[in-house]
Amino acid sequence: MFIEIITPDKKVFAGEATSASFPGTQGSFQILNHHAPLVSTLGKGEVVVESKEGQKTYIVDGGVVEVLNNKILVLAEAIL
Repeated sequence: MFIEIITPDKKVFAGEATSASFPGTQGSFQILNHHAPLVSTLGKGEVVVESKEGQKTYIVDGGVVEVLNNKILVLAEAIL
């Protein structure tokens, strides 16, 4: 699946991933390939992107995540 992490200032990450974990405002959750469509708000916490190259962690300060057709779009308020 393809994931993009964007802040108002710049594109932080774009690439293929095998899974991604998010700090939802109602609790953390994980997205895998072929996940059902989803829109969720994000709280402050770690976004962990797992890929064939390894694991990358980003600390977000709120935002929104959208999952649709095996693509994840993260609109983060800020990356700390």
